[in-house]
Amino acid sequence: MISPRWLLPALLVSSAAVAADPGPLRDTMYVRGGFNAWGLDHALQFKGKGIYQADILVSPGNHGFKLGSRDWAREWVPGVRASVAVKPDQPLRLVTQAGPEATLFVRSTGTYRFTLDAGKPDAPVLRIVRLLDRKNGPAPDPHAGRSRVASLTFPTWDGKQETARFSVVDPEAPLRSYTHSTTMTLRDPVAQHASYAESAGLPYLRSGNLAFDALFALATSEMRQDAVSEIRDGNYNAGAAIPCECFETGEKWHYVWTRDLSYAADLGLALLDPQRVRNSLDFKLAAYRAGVPKAPQVAGTPDGLQIVQDTGSGGSWPVSTDRVSWAFAAEETLRMLPAKERAAFAARALAALTNTIEIDRIAAFDARDGLYTGEQSFLDWRDQSYAGWITDDLASMAGSKSVSTNAAHYQALRLTARLAREAGDIARATRYDTWAAQLKTAINTRLWLPDAGMYSSLTAAHFDDAPLHKFDWLGQSLAILTGIASEEQARSILARYPHGPMGPPVIWPQQQGVPVYHNRAMWPFVTGYGLKAAASIGNAAVADAAYDSLMRGAALNVSNMENLEWLSGQPLLLDEKNPHLIGPVINSRRQLWSVGAYLGMVIENVFGVSALDEGLRLRPFVTSKLRRETFAGTSQATLHELRLHGARVSVRLLLPAASREQGHHEVEKVLLNGAPSGATIPWSALRDGDVIEIVLGAVIKGDSGIRRVSANPYVEAPAVFGPREPVIDTLERDASGHAQLRFKASGAGAVYHVYRDGKLVAASIKAGAWRDPQPEPSACYAVEAEFTASGNRSHHSVPRCVGPATEIGVTDARVSSNRKPGGAGRPRLAGWGAPQDRLEVRDVRIEQAGTYAFQLRYRNEANQINLGISGGVKWMTIEDAAGRAVAQGVVQLPHTKPGGSPRLSTPLSARLQPGAYHLRLSDFYNMSYLESNASFTGTGGPTGPSNRVDLYGVRMMRVQ
Repeated sequence: MISPRWLLPALLVSSAAVAADPGPLRDTMYVRGGFNAWGLDHALQFKGKGIYQADILVSPGNHGFKLGSRDWAREWVPGVRASVAVKPDQPLRLVTQAGPEATLFVRSTGTYRFTLDAGKPDAPVLRIVRLLDRKNGPAPDPHAGRSRVASLTFPTWDGKQETARFSVVDPEAPLRSYTHSTTMTLRDPVAQHASYAESAGLPYLRSGNLAFDALFALATSEMRQDAVSEIRDGNYNAGAAIPCECFETGEKWHYVWTRDLSYAADLGLALLDPQRVRNSLDFKLAAYRAGVPKAPQVAGTPDGLQIVQDTGSGGSWPVSTDRVSWAFAAEETLRMLPAKERAAFAARALAALTNTIEIDRIAAFDARDGLYTGEQSFLDWRDQSYAGWITDDLASMAGSKSVSTNAAHYQALRLTARLAREAGDIARATRYDTWAAQLKTAINTRLWLPDAGMYSSLTAAHFDDAPLHKFDWLGQSLAILTGIASEEQARSILARYPHGPMGPPVIWPQQQGVPVYHNRAMWPFVTGYGLKAAASIGNAAVADAAYDSLMRGAALNVSNMENLEWLSGQPLLLDEKNPHLIGPVINSRRQLWSVGAYLGMVIENVFGVSALDEGLRLRPFVTSKLRRETFAGTSQATLHELRLHGARVSVRLLLPAASREQGHHEVEKVLLNGAPSGATIPWSALRDGDVIEIVLGAVIKGDSGIRRVSANPYVEAPAVFGPREPVIDTLERDASGHAQLRFKASGAGAVYHVYRDGKLVAASIKAGAWRDPQPEPSACYAVEAEFTASGNRSHHSVPRCVGPATEIGVTDARVSSNRKPGGAGRPRLAGWGAPQDRLEVRDVRIEQAGTYAFQLRYRNEANQINLGISGGVKWMTIEDAAGRAVAQGVVQLPHTKPGGSPRLSTPLSARLQPGAYHLRLSDFYNMSYLESNASFTGTGGPTGPSNRVDLYGVRMMRVQ
């Protein structure tokens, strides 16, 4: 994309170059915020006399920002307790410690000067002013003089229209150059038009629709832009470049993340550039660091080669376990690599997948219900899609289970079984096939909600564990595409998941008081998966909604954006009355998985080209609407120069007459170089220059169920939002042993449901008091709200338990450790958790038989709560008096917010009889133990692995 020339001076001034004299700060400080993806593009440059400046071109929005050093070791904010809204041209005193981000509201694009007075380094002052806007005359028409011009016009949510225009200089050129403009105000401070070209070595379209051809060229052009020789991220290698012939994640994201890459490759990139995808996948594999002791409970080969879980919530894995999404990309890449390259990558993939599977089986598998724990895949900003209370209690999030992440585990198991079978390891193949079959059953048993006709996105936290009436489009689509869902279930999902006027939201229902990002947003890559799911089942209505959404998003934004507000389709919904809700909070152009989704839409769904192990499958899904509108006035459309296994092929759709019936056109026949062919062509049969023709015929009506919803995007209406989660104010047991709880209303128009140990025990009651009619000595309760008008439900409240709990502090005589307790105030084992550290609790007395949950009381401030690789991961064992282990497993101690009260770890549950028991605690491992994280700039990086916490003691509670 080309920026206006007058922007260049501002961009050059705000570059990362720093004056030779560092001034009183000595270390460079950067302005880091939503306007620059929290990166290192805008260094504060020393101007003399303690003054530093950075001029930054800022687009509209309510932008969070901080001043921070390259590695975030130094962080300056206006306050440590609450976010501060910065007013331009007003001095703002900063505190030189970590705290909430400040916000800057910008109504229209402009250049802002950030001036820092660090004359007193302990009391710096920040002032932000908007520089005078440059006056420009009317913009010239970028399409003037072009021989062919096409337009696409789209209605807006408020009854207006936006138009995208496309033109070419020479429509007969072998490879065209396009100019593309839009009337919609773009998210970023760039021109309202751009030019891009078709490239040699990449496929191109001649469909009779100039706009459709251009948008495909836009996607291939952006794929080329995302193909880089080096990557960088402020959290790695001190922000310096890392050599890698890889795909970067987008214009604002210059690194390779496991899930982004994997879904992008699965959607389309692996078909077009399998070698670069393989390189990127290999970058996301790592072995253990040299010299780091390996706990005996950790499974796998000695080198530990495994898939990397990226830095994230609570300190990464196993709070999040969707690193196994790597398998989606690996499968597609293996199908496209030449035989010799495939063999080498298959062996490496089998080793890494096996280690990952075996380790995750120990650390993240719950044998009680057969599901894997871990954060929802891709929905990794917990504030956006989880209960408000869970955002500071990440052990509770870590113990929940989600359909998307479990679908990824299912994919990994199936792929690894196939690779093992190829390698002649039948025992391993059988093991993983069995686990996959069991997992499929568990997902359908635990997460399918018959009343909703969809899968629950996730379960509630431990001590509740009920499947929630929360839904996400990626999880539903993956369940369909992996075969977890039956055909009947798939039809139900497609007909019942809500679609707005501009496309499907990524979560349902939306969450009140939360800005647009995952919440209230549609993401093109998720829409792409929904399209694949709809095509696989034959739902033309859902497919048409996806086609419309993907084409509209690319056309009006002149790029394949990261995300869009779902009711308006805007790249930024500017809500001046509620600036804290403005979003999408961050939005990048040429986002890799959005590019992959668009390419996949055209190649796989429209032209029907997809890879199988044995060959090329041809199954186009051309709806009657797509034929009637996109391909109006033509009888054929051709995808040229598609390179597959060394052969350049063209795929041509021969289109029937347009129809007003709803459905999709059947495939009458497939021709290879004019001769009849099957719908799957073996790889060995492809030759350079082949022409594949697919003759389409009559309309198949199929199943076209779709649920349409709409609302004002500025109003938190019950039609599209869920209630806020309730809060249990009190819970106590009365004299007769019945639990009594009291809770307040969480919003107008709601009724409430009470759950005991994850089971519904009271439905549609009013707020206030509720008494359990059944006496339960050790039950746990949670409450859920439901809007009566829409049926949309809240997350569950914090579970509260009536069972007796015992706390054993680290100074208790029964506790022993190789480290001594200390610290002012509450005693603790500070920095406990090095590989050699141990803790034991002797003579733990159990008076009544039952199920008991053991948790650790701790704090982990190794990194920010939403970042890092240093979540605590330890091994707990409960032994009986004879020294036999009656329960053992991983407990997680994720990051906690600074200054808060000690938190509780994930629980280890044990069914115990009366008697004395012995608790032992030792090391396991986390992502900081991997070699690839040696360059991580925070805790757990260059100074060595970090799996340490401040340990306050053990809590034991009877739960059943």
